[in-house]
Amino acid sequence: MSRVCELTGKGPMTGNNVSHANNKTRRRFLPNLNEVTLISDVLGQSFKLRISAAALRSVDHRGGLDAFLAKAKDADLSDTALKIKKAIVKAQAAA
Repeated sequence: MSRVCELTGKGPMTGNNVSHANNKTRRRFLPNLNEVTLISDVLGQSFKLRISAAALRSVDHRGGLDAFLAKAKDADLSDTALKIKKAIVKAQAAA
């Protein structure tokens, strides 16, 4: 399982551990990923996604999964999130 957020595409970054003696060794900064269940109001269905804590705050701020996916760029979304987005758009067009 990759360490990438399914909604924002946020992944590991690299940097240095710096000791008191100013020695530098490479390290990785991993995103704070959590497995959460988000509910789509339009579809009336819940989805399990592995997203970062920052993405979860963004979903809440925008007013839910449907509103977040409406504004999200397709390039940032995972395959699962893209399928959900297309299903939401299709359901809204039918209504």
